[in-house]
This record gives sequence, C-alpha cells and structure tokens, in this order.
Amino acid sequence: MPLPLALPIGLLIGMSLAWLARVELARSEVPLVLARPFLVATALGAIVHLPVVAYFVAMHGDWAYLYLIRFGRIPSAVDLTLVLVAAAQVPLGFALASPWAIAKRGPALLKLGAVLGALLLVACVVTSRRLAVSASFAQYHAGFGVAPLAETPLGRGVLLSWVALLAGYAWSAHVLKAPRAD
Repeated sequence: MPLPLALPIGLLIGMSLAWLARVELARSEVPLVLARPFLVATALGAIVHLPVVAYFVAMHGDWAYLYLIRFGRIPSAVDLTLVLVAAAQVPLGFALASPWAIAKRGPALLKLGAVLGALLLVACVVTSRRLAVSASFAQYHAGFGVAPLAETPLGRGVLLSWVALLAGYAWSAHVLKAPRAD
C-alpha cells in the first residue's frame, strides 16, 4: 500500500484491536506495553503491516509514493524510516485507543475512527487515478507506458497484500476475542 495511506490504515487497525481487547486490558495488571493485547497489536504491525508496506516501497517505489516524488531520489534510510513509522502505527493506534477502550467510551472512539476513515476515504478518492495505474515516475508524468493496475504484477501484489493484511487482522481479532485461561 502507498506510504501516505499506510499511516491512517495502521492507526485504524490498532484502534479497532484496542476496542476488541478492552475487557482483557481492563483486567490487566501490567503496563500497557507488556500486556498481551499490545504485544498482539505490535506483532501484527511488525509481521504483517511492515512487510506489506516494505514490499511496495522496495518493488514499486514510485507507486508507493503516489508518483509525487521520484523514488530513485529518496535515500534508502528515508524509505526505511517511513516503513518503520508506518508499521509503528498499529501499536500506536492501539496505545492511543486503549484508555478509551478501557473506559468503554465506544462512541468517542467510533467518532475518532470515523474521522480517520473519512480522511482515508477522501485521500483514496483524491489519489484514485494514481492508485489505479502502474508506471514509473517518468511514465506517469509523461503519459506513456501507463498500465491499468489490474493487468500488472503490482495489481496482484495489492490483492495479495490485502489478503495478508485481512488474514493477519482476523487472526489478531480472534486471539484478542478468545477467552484467556489465567
């Protein structure tokens, strides 16, 4: 997924996991960063979200930056930093939403999630033409060699990355919802 969109997606994932883990979080006697639900969210960010974002930056860099910046001019340290920041959004969203989830302030958390979701939707609509094609920076801006996303390896990568992300989220949700034997 493109880097600018990976940030709010990670936050939303983390926030929803915090809501799912609210009962266990309320009973937990350890600091948040040592609580099992936080570790599950961190694992999802590190094992699923990070590789998904890293794949697109490494293999389809111009698309990952939405053809706004020529990928070749970005230092690899910046790429790495941005990928790590994107992966950290899952545990960050979890940590930000945890106090509201523990206090059972669902409506407030839902409003925040709705605002983030609306911003994400607007960003997707605004960038839909850039998201729908596969090309290099030069091809996109010169209007040649641009292929529809569905006809390229990038399109298959997008599909498989969403399958992986949804499977990882489903497993995390299952783990957090399952009763825990203490």
